[in-house]
Amino acid sequence: MANAYLQGVEISASQFLDIFHHYDKDGNGYIEGKELQSFIKELQQARKQAGLELTDQMKAFVQEYEKNTDAKIGIVELVQILPTEENFLLFFRQQLKSCAEFMQAWRCYDADHSGYIEADELKNFLKDLLQKAKKPYDEKKLDEYTHTTLKIFDSNHDGKLCLAEMARLLPDEENFLLKFQNVKMVRREFNKIFELYDQDENGYMDENELDALLKDLCEKNKKVLEVNKIPTYKTAIMALSDGGKLYRTELALVLCAEDISAPAPL
Repeated sequence: MANAYLQGVEISASQFLDIFHHYDKDGNGYIEGKELQSFIKELQQARKQAGLELTDQMKAFVQEYEKNTDAKIGIVELVQILPTEENFLLFFRQQLKSCAEFMQAWRCYDADHSGYIEADELKNFLKDLLQKAKKPYDEKKLDEYTHTTLKIFDSNHDGKLCLAEMARLLPDEENFLLKFQNVKMVRREFNKIFELYDQDENGYMDENELDALLKDLCEKNKKVLEVNKIPTYKTAIMALSDGGKLYRTELALVLCAEDISAPAPL
């Protein structure tokens, strides 16, 4: 079935997901090693059988990975190779041009402030993006996009997307949230940090307090965070705020490693 899909001029969102799962045989979220070599071989065969040339993206991909047995690719890399119908994932990435826009969208669509985008919220998010770009769609296609996006990015299979999972929609160069994955802290440590930098003890951080926190985080994590990117980090994180007031729950989305809905330890 996957081989037949590879012959298509355009691949639907659900077919794309079937292809990924077919080659990701161990289910670890990557096509790697023998899986990747098998994918490359069958991609070439399928295109030849369909009388289609490899696209420029496919040729570059084959050249880079054909003899690299240690390489691995994730689902976001794969979508840039295959001619996905309407290229729906890349389309969504193009609509979110910066981390700040992404954060604003998150705050808008996490309507219940649970810290997660659930299926109905995700559907509204995708629907509005399609309408904004004046892309034609029907309810069935919107359901397919919602289901496929959820399955692609829901890494812990809980049926909803946390901020870090949803952030994988962003282009790599804009995705500072991935860098913050390496500096996340447990709830107890996060609470202490929040209270330390909330200097006026009013229960939220303003831009100046966040700026001080980010400078210290960058100093302590030089190999991960870049000091010259502090304005970008700050603008994006403040997009989660309520009129310039960044409350504990919102900052926890970026800095806290534990479930933000869990009660803080005593």
